[in-house]
Amino acid sequence: MSDAICLGELLIDFVPTVTGTDLISTPEFKKAAGGAPGNVAVGLQQLGINTGFIGKVGDDAFGHFLIKSLSDKGVDTNSLLYTNEARTGLAFVSLKADGEREFMFYRNPSADMLLCPDEIDDDAIKAAKLLHFGSITLIDEPVRSATLHAIDVAIEADCLISYDPNLRTALWPDEASAKAGLLLGLSKANIVKISEDEVEFLTGLTDLDEAKNALWHDKLQLMVITRGSNGCCYFTTKHRGEVDGFKVQAVDATGAGDGFVAGLLQGILKNPESISNPASLKELCRFANAVGAITTTERGGIPALPDYETVQYFIGANA
Repeated sequence: MSDAICLGELLIDFVPTVTGTDLISTPEFKKAAGGAPGNVAVGLQQLGINTGFIGKVGDDAFGHFLIKSLSDKGVDTNSLLYTNEARTGLAFVSLKADGEREFMFYRNPSADMLLCPDEIDDDAIKAAKLLHFGSITLIDEPVRSATLHAIDVAIEADCLISYDPNLRTALWPDEASAKAGLLLGLSKANIVKISEDEVEFLTGLTDLDEAKNALWHDKLQLMVITRGSNGCCYFTTKHRGEVDGFKVQAVDATGAGDGFVAGLLQGILKNPESISNPASLKELCRFANAVGAITTTERGGIPALPDYETVQYFIGANA
């Protein structure tokens, strides 16, 4: 059985072959397996954690490509379902000259949105040590109810619950519902990775300590606020810290945050005491920073995710 279960959207990322352009000006795109929870699943598997995925894709060429992409990396796809009711979701991504990414989604609906509560593999979750999810599956029914059901099963089984808000404002009906949805997910989590932009979106605060206090709740054990190439800040009930980022020649930020999540969670699963050990947690966040940095050096999320030995070599070369 899998030690970690990732739940959520799997889709095709069409990433640009050049950077510095908007979607209209991008001359061509490269197909890559994507979707934040899928990226995390592959990232964890690459780093030595037995990982399974729960979700739904279309019974189409892209859906078959996605399941093969995960299974080829060793991810357990037995709980990943096909449907003929909708096609696999697509996302076109560009990296503009100012470094900002631009997204265009084709999912109205897409197969991932149609996952139902009774299709959740309860036994897989009960056998795992951790459930990871994001906010995209909290937008629409029936996948919203399916996600909440999975969380309830994980809580009952005493699994750790990991959450990445992964804000995509274009997918929500409005800003108010986006905030409510992101906060709902956060309220269920023991471990949260959140970007400084998402923190400001939710709280209106730019001071990270003040924002952490505004978002903290009793179930939380660890909150990590990522700051792009500037590294991250981390908070537990007893201590806080900061870790600088790594300087790399980035070509595509797609999947970098998901790589960070995988780097963080693999360490917690291998050594749960790392959350309460300041030195171990700092080293773990440095490892997660390295995974995220490496992921930016290739195009597409899943193809760029490194294995454990690659990360260790990178850290040694940048000591």
